[in-house]
Amino acid sequence: MKVAVQQEDLQLLAKTLQEQLLVEVSTSEVFEVKCAVKKDELMILTQHTSDVIVDAQLIFAVIEEVLQSLAPHKEQRVQCFVRVFGEQLPYAKCFLALKQTGGWGDEEMGSRGSRGAGEQGSRGAGGDEEATSYSSSSSPSSPSSPSSSLTYFPSIDETREEEPFDPFADGPNLSASKPAFQVKPILLGAALMGIVVLGGGTYLLTRPCVMSECKEIQSAEELKTKSPQLMRRAKSEKELVAVEQQLAAASAALNVIPSWSPRYQVSEELKASLSGRAEKINQVVKALQTASLAAQKVGYSLEELQARQHLWRQAIAPLETISSSSELYGLVQGQLLNYRVRLHAVNQQIFTEEKWLKKLTAAKAVANAAENRETTAKSLNEWQKVQSTWLVVVNALNTIPQTSAEYQEAQKVLIDYKPKLVAARDRATKEGFAVKTYQQAVSTAKQAKVYEQQKQWQAAATYWDQALQTAKKVSQDSLYYTQAQSLIEPYSVALKQAQEKLQVVSSLQQTRTDLDKTCINGIRICTFTIDNTRIIVRLTPEYDQVRQNNLANPYSKNSDTAVDVTNHLQILREALAVISDNANLSLFLYDSQGQVIYTRTLGG
Repeated sequence: MKVAVQQEDLQLLAKTLQEQLLVEVSTSEVFEVKCAVKKDELMILTQHTSDVIVDAQLIFAVIEEVLQSLAPHKEQRVQCFVRVFGEQLPYAKCFLALKQTGGWGDEEMGSRGSRGAGEQGSRGAGGDEEATSYSSSSSPSSPSSPSSSLTYFPSIDETREEEPFDPFADGPNLSASKPAFQVKPILLGAALMGIVVLGGGTYLLTRPCVMSECKEIQSAEELKTKSPQLMRRAKSEKELVAVEQQLAAASAALNVIPSWSPRYQVSEELKASLSGRAEKINQVVKALQTASLAAQKVGYSLEELQARQHLWRQAIAPLETISSSSELYGLVQGQLLNYRVRLHAVNQQIFTEEKWLKKLTAAKAVANAAENRETTAKSLNEWQKVQSTWLVVVNALNTIPQTSAEYQEAQKVLIDYKPKLVAARDRATKEGFAVKTYQQAVSTAKQAKVYEQQKQWQAAATYWDQALQTAKKVSQDSLYYTQAQSLIEPYSVALKQAQEKLQVVSSLQQTRTDLDKTCINGIRICTFTIDNTRIIVRLTPEYDQVRQNNLANPYSKNSDTAVDVTNHLQILREALAVISDNANLSLFLYDSQGQVIYTRTLGG
């Protein structure tokens, strides 16, 4: 059945060919294309100005490409011509054959056959000579290769003159400029179908979903109807993937429906609907897969926990966008609660690990401070601070539990820190003992001075000795050693002086004792006083009286006294001389009237 050729179809084809030639053949706007139909053959004329030389073979190749892209599916002959504006006859022409291709979607277009172009005839400056003539002939494709849908047959009779011919006299004149709009391929295809007069309409009407039954749309609509129920019934990732695959397959099947089909718009809407549902399912499936990956993650370091936290958040975020009206809501809500619980647990672990990490970091910083204090400590107070600082470090690290990822690191640094704590404690203890010893020496010396002021030389000597021995006990490697050493010499001198004083006092005390014994012999014979240089002894009046009576009557004896007056004074004087010698003091003996009876000086 022949299809009527409409004038607008020819114009559309001519405009399309003209555009393509302007793009691919020349950068100047020099071409005009006309199309006509004669005896069921499509004829295409390309014209240009006489001052332009063009490649006719290239022009025919471009026309061939355009026609092949819009080829109808029935064999059809096409004649192509090239001539100069104002000339009646073309100077180059060729014959093309549009051959029918295989069924829709079953075979691709066969490979293109060899291109050809009419030979350019020799023409004078005025263009009066006739173009070289061509004749058509048939040439079947080789069976060893796919047949070309568009084949060029050059003329074989180059001696025959072309008869005067201008089927384009009544054709529309098109401007050589490029049109401002782009022709849609579907319109151009329709135009070409109108131009080729046999079989084109029949083929298009036999394409899927044009006039025949549309199983693809039917299947898609059925799946669209039942997919919500399938989505609601899905209880696992595997079941969701199966539904997604069905939707994707049904959507892909709709691609065979051509754009000229009256059901094309319906197919596009169905594709959008099915693809949208598949996308929602894919979103949920990816979330479930991410959650599964998060659940498989192990490790308790902060980096591993943060990676797990990120995965749980990635799994939860898309599921939270599923509304309550969605067919996937039931499945999503059941998983969301579990995922949120898992995320909360990971958040708590991260919070705990961050706490232990901060404690570990802080402990290391405090340890650095303790080491710096050790190098500058110059007193007991500073060493006590060093000790307390190390104690803080060790106690902090000991609180990190074995379940923490920081436990191993904490134990590692504790191996280094614990000995430093022990050393600091020992040094602080030693310094404390040194300070205590030093202060005790100083305090004892102060008490010795008090006893000196009280002339308690025995106590003074005892305390000076204690102070000296205490100062000597200050450890040589302590900070107070030098200060303690400075006390030893003055304390030694003070002790010696106290001991000397004590010796003097002891001697005087013995002298007094001896004098007391000497001056009493039944009666008080004498009294005495002692100072630092001498002993003064005075005879009592009672003793003088007895002595004078004995001198007046030497042969009488006084029965009331036990004193041998005759020899006693001499004995008394000798005894006093011994006492004076022992005390290393001068002796002065007076009678009761103050008269010197006997003197004895040191050395004599």
